[in-house]
Amino acid sequence: MCGIVGAAAQRDVVPLLVAGLKALEYRGYDSAGLAVLDRDALVRLRTQGKVRELEARHRDSAIAGCTGIAHTRWATHGRPNERNAHPHMSHGKVAVVHNGIIENHLKLRSELERLGYRFESDTDTEVIAHLVHHALANGASLRRAVIEATARLRGSYAIAVVGTATPGHIVGARRGSPLVAGVGDGEHFLSSDVHALIGVTNRFVHLEEGDFVEIDSGSVQVFDADERPLARDLRESGVSGERLDRGGYRHYTQKEIFEQPRAIAETLEGRLADGRILPNVFGVESDAMLRGVRHVHIVACGTSFHAGLVARYWIEALAGLPCSVEVASEYRYRQAAVPPGTLFLAISQSGETADTLAALRDGRRHGYTASLALCNVPESSLVRESELVLMTRAGPEIGVASTKAFTTQLAALALLALELGRINRLDVFRYHRLVAQLAGLPQVIAQMLSLDAQIAQIAERFVDKRHAVFLGRGVQYPVALEGALKLKEISYIHAEGYPAGELKHGPLALVDHDMPVIVVAPENQLLEKLKSNMEEVRARGGQLFVFAAGDSDFDPEGIDALVRVGPVGNLIAPAAFTVPLQLLAYHVAVCRGTDVDQPRNLAKSVTVE
Repeated sequence: MCGIVGAAAQRDVVPLLVAGLKALEYRGYDSAGLAVLDRDALVRLRTQGKVRELEARHRDSAIAGCTGIAHTRWATHGRPNERNAHPHMSHGKVAVVHNGIIENHLKLRSELERLGYRFESDTDTEVIAHLVHHALANGASLRRAVIEATARLRGSYAIAVVGTATPGHIVGARRGSPLVAGVGDGEHFLSSDVHALIGVTNRFVHLEEGDFVEIDSGSVQVFDADERPLARDLRESGVSGERLDRGGYRHYTQKEIFEQPRAIAETLEGRLADGRILPNVFGVESDAMLRGVRHVHIVACGTSFHAGLVARYWIEALAGLPCSVEVASEYRYRQAAVPPGTLFLAISQSGETADTLAALRDGRRHGYTASLALCNVPESSLVRESELVLMTRAGPEIGVASTKAFTTQLAALALLALELGRINRLDVFRYHRLVAQLAGLPQVIAQMLSLDAQIAQIAERFVDKRHAVFLGRGVQYPVALEGALKLKEISYIHAEGYPAGELKHGPLALVDHDMPVIVVAPENQLLEKLKSNMEEVRARGGQLFVFAAGDSDFDPEGIDALVRVGPVGNLIAPAAFTVPLQLLAYHVAVCRGTDVDQPRNLAKSVTVE
C-alpha cells in the first residue's frame, strides 16, 4: 500500500527520494509527495497521480536538500487529491509521512483544534504532525516529540518525521506497519520496504514493534519509548536490482507469469532429493513438531487464502488430518476453537499483510502447537515473528495481481501436505510417486506457458464482456476462485468462482448467451459430473470456455473454446491449471487497455485493516 522513503545524506536527496518512490509504485497508490530541508526551511511538493508527475514538478522547482522524506499514498481517510497527499506539515516546522490508520484521529483532531491548530486535509495523518509540533513548542527534542506524539495514537503506523529544529535528522517509529533503516556510507535511509533502497544500499536494520529510530548522515540509532538504546541486527538483503527490471516484457505481470518455472524450481531446490522431502525443511526441529500435529489451521487473505483452500484438500486427502482455512480479517474477530495439536499456518506473499499479522499475534493466546509462516519476503514481520518458516523464493513480485507468488505457495504447501502425509498414512510407493510429480512441476508449468498465443486469441472475445463465471470441482474449485480474482483484478470484469455443483443453486440464473463460463476440467473422478454441469450451461445458451486435460474426452460441439492442458498429475494439477487462467486474465486486461501492473483501487501489500 502506501510507501515511505527517507534520506539523510551529504548530497541532494531529492533524486534518491523520487527513485525510491518509483521502486514502490508496484504497491499501488493514488498520490505522491516529498518534503526536504532546504537551507533549514521545509519545502514540500505534492501531486495527485503517479510519481512521474511529482518528478516533473520537481524539475520545474529547483528544490534540493540533504535531508528529506517522501511518500506514495493509498487513500483511506479523505479523497485521493493533492490536499490529502503526504507529507503533512504543521506551521512549516514539522513534516510527517505515515503508513497505517490512526483510529482515534477524530478525537485528537478536536483536541488540537481547541488548541488553535488548523487542519488543511481530511486525513488521519495530519494529527501526527500537529502533535509533534505541540511537543516541540513545549521544549521537547524531535526524538522526544515523536515519542510523546505516538503515545497518543491508537491504531497502526510507520512514520518518518523531519523538523526545522533538528536539521539533518529524521525520526521514525513503527507500530503495526513495517519500517526499515538502510545503512549507507555517509548517508542513511528509512523506508517501508527494502525495494525502495536497493539502488543505494543492501544493508538494513529491521525495526521491531514499538521501536523508534533516528538517522542522520553519520548514524542510525534505535531506541525505545524511554529513549533507551536497542540492539537490532544489521542484515544484508538478497533482493537483486536485476530482478526488479521488467526486461523485454510488456508488463511486470507478464514477466512474473513467465518466471514461474524458475520460481517454482527455486522453491523446491534443496528441499527434495532421492524421491523424498529432506529433513527439517520447515525449520529446526520441525520434523518432531509435525509428528505431533493433529489439526491444521490456515489463515490468509486474497490469493494466499485460495492457496490455503487448495492445501486443505491436499492435507485432508494425503494426511487424513482435519484442516480449516479462514480469511484473516474474519479470524481476528471471533473466538476460535483450537483442538490440541493444532498447527497455525499463516500465508502471505509480503509478510506484512496487516490482517494476517494480527491473526498470528492473536493466535498466540489460543495454545497452538506451533506457528508456521509461508512467505516470500525473508525480512518480513511475519517471518520474524513465526516459530517455523518456509520461504517460497518467488523473488520480487511487482505486479499487484499475484501470479508467481501463488504457484510457489502451492509448491511449498504441497511439500507440507506430503510430509504430513508421510508421517500419518501415505504408503512409501505413493509418497515417492507424488514427490516425483512435484519435482516435475517446473517443466509442466513451462508447457502451460506454451499456450500463450492460443489464449491471447481467446482473450479478444472477452473485451466487451461485463461478467464471467468460473467453475471447478474438488481441488479445482479454489483454482476457479483464483482465476476469477485475477480477471476481476486486472481487467475490471466482474467475475465469480463457484463449485460447479453449486451452479444449479443460484448462479445458473446469471447464464445467458452473453455470459462466458470458464470451466477448469482436469482428468479426475469428478470429470463426468463436471460435464453434466457444462450441459446445464449449454442448455441455457451460455458461452463455454473449457480448460481440459490433454487426454480427456470432450466433444468440441457447443464449446466456444477448448484449451488442452496437460495431461498432468492430480497433485500438481491446481498449479498447472492456474497458469492458463493467469494468461487469460493478462491478455483480456491488455485488450481492454487497463493498467495491468497497477490496477485501480488496489495495493500490493495491504498493511492496514
